[in-house]
Amino acid sequence: MAEIKVPPLAESITEGTISKWLKKPGDFVQKGEAVAELETDKVNVDLISEETGVIRELLFREGDTVKVGDPIAVVAEGSGAPAEPAEKAAEAEKAPAPAKEPEKAQVPAAEPEKALAVEKKEEVPPAQRPIATPAARKLAREKGIDLTQIAPADPLGRVRKHDLLDVSARQEAPREKAAESAGPAQISPQGKPVEIMKMSRRRQTIAKRLVEVQHTAAMLTTFNEVDMSRVIEIRKRRKEKIYEEYEVRLGFMSFFTKAVVAALKKYPLLNAEIVGDEIIVKKFYDIGIAVSTDQGLVVPVVRDADKKNFAEIERDIAHLAAKARENKLSLEDLQGGTFTITNGGVFGSLMSTPILNGPQVGILGMHKIQKRPVAIDDERIEIRPMMYIALSYDHRIVDGKEAVGFLVKVKELIEDPEQLLLEG
Repeated sequence: MAEIKVPPLAESITEGTISKWLKKPGDFVQKGEAVAELETDKVNVDLISEETGVIRELLFREGDTVKVGDPIAVVAEGSGAPAEPAEKAAEAEKAPAPAKEPEKAQVPAAEPEKALAVEKKEEVPPAQRPIATPAARKLAREKGIDLTQIAPADPLGRVRKHDLLDVSARQEAPREKAAESAGPAQISPQGKPVEIMKMSRRRQTIAKRLVEVQHTAAMLTTFNEVDMSRVIEIRKRRKEKIYEEYEVRLGFMSFFTKAVVAALKKYPLLNAEIVGDEIIVKKFYDIGIAVSTDQGLVVPVVRDADKKNFAEIERDIAHLAAKARENKLSLEDLQGGTFTITNGGVFGSLMSTPILNGPQVGILGMHKIQKRPVAIDDERIEIRPMMYIALSYDHRIVDGKEAVGFLVKVKELIEDPEQLLLEG
C-alpha cells in the first residue's frame, strides 16, 4: 500500500481544495499520472501518484480542503485490482447460511395506534437506558440522535452534550453536501427568485487580497489621456513584417509595456515595495499582465521586459494568456511581478480606477480607444483615437509629483513611440 500526498506547492501556499477527482476507487493508475486536480489560491495543480497500482480508497471528497503533506488517496501496488484469495472464496461457499431471524409480529395496517404501542414496547428497558445530562437529552431530541449509540467519554458512562457534538457534525456534513449538489436556493426570504452560487477558492482569495490592499495601502489614482494615432499607424505598417519574422501579432500591449519600463527607470519608487519600515526598490522589470479567465482575474508575469523587443513581449503575453485560459499556469508564472498593467479596454471600459496588485505599489490601467475631437492648436480641431489611462499608486511611498510624472512619461512615449527605441 502507498499513500498519495499533497506535495509542497509554494512558499505562500499551504493548502488547497480538491476541485475534481480524475480517478475513482478501483481505477488503475500509472506512476506519474494525475489522480486529482487541486485548486489553490493562485493556480490549479495536478496531484500525481508516485506509485503504479490500483486506487484503493479516496480519503477526501471534491470540495474538501487539504493541506500540504495530507494523504488524499491509497494505492494498492500492482498491475490490477487485488484478487480475492481462492481459499477465502472456498470458505465462503462452505460456510453455513446465517440463521434466519424470527419475523416480527405483523400488525394490521388498519390499527396504527396498536402498531405504535408495539413499537414502544420494543424500546430499551429503563434499566438499560443511558445516563445523560438534561442538555445532552435536549440536543439528542433536537438532532434526532439515538443516545444508546453514543460512546461517552465520561468514565462513569454519563452522556454529556459534547459527546453529541461530534456525532451531530458528522451527520450534518453529508446533508450540507447533498444540499450543495441539489442546486442553489430558488426563493429569497422576500419570496423573490434568486440564485445562490458558491465562491470558488480563487474568487475568495481575489476578494480577500483586494480588500486587504485597500485596507493596508494609501491608494490614489491619477488620470491622463493618450493620442493613439502614432502607435496605430506604426502597428498597421509593421504588423505584417513582424508576423512573417516572428509569427506573432503586434498589439498595443508591447508598446505600453516598453513605455512602462522606461517610465519605471525614471521613477523607480513605482517599481518598489514596502517591507516593514523599509522600501525595497527593484532593479529588474518583471511586468504583470492582468488576464481575465473563467475562474477569475490572474496576473502572469513577463520576465525581464526591459531586455526584450516588441515581438518577444507580444509572444510572452500571448503564451501566458493562453496558459491562463486553459488553466495551465504554473506558480512560477504568477510570482515576483514588480508592476502590473491591466487593459479594461478589451471589455469596452472607458475609464476605471484599477486596484493595486499587492505588494506592488503601482498599476497602470488601459482603456477603450475612442475617437474624440481634440484641439491640435489654436485653429485646428481633429478627430483622434484617444485612450484614457489611469495610474493607481501607493501614496505611502509615491508622491503625487512622481505619479503624475510617471503617467506623463508613458503618455509621451506612446504619442511618440520612436522614443522607445532610444529609451532601451
